[in-house]
Amino acid sequence: MDPIFIWVELSALSTWARESISVFAFPTFLAVHAMGMALVAGMGAAINLRMLGVAPHVPLTEMKRFLPLIWLGFWLCVASGVILLIAYPTKALTNPFFYAKMLFVALGVVQLRMMSSGVLSDPNLDTTPVSGRGRLLAVSSLVCWAGAIGTGRFLAYTYVRLLSI
Repeated sequence: MDPIFIWVELSALSTWARESISVFAFPTFLAVHAMGMALVAGMGAAINLRMLGVAPHVPLTEMKRFLPLIWLGFWLCVASGVILLIAYPTKALTNPFFYAKMLFVALGVVQLRMMSSGVLSDPNLDTTPVSGRGRLLAVSSLVCWAGAIGTGRFLAYTYVRLLSI
């Protein structure tokens, strides 16, 4: 894999994202990634907690309006995450925490889609309690997004190799 890492690390985009002193390089991509996570995890947590019975006076049908913002946050994370990966491919791709993060993200996205098409599409959403399956989905979603954030933070501190060049 080293030749691929070296090839990516020597690219103009990788070098610029990693070494530029411009605020529009690495710091901006990191900030966009954090804002995307705030949308995904924050608004997702609000929906999940509501499904678990917190703030029962807030109609779940109204919470469905958060879904486009959650997806916006997800795509902000994807775009900024790709740039962060290009900046430090060796650091990420040689770290098991990166793969754990990707697993948590994939499971979180699957659960978000299941909630969107299942629990949140129920026409009786505000007149009947959330099912046991829906509540389990909410708990597992909270765990997945917390896991994605936690393992992502560990990436900054647990790498063995920063660069291949």
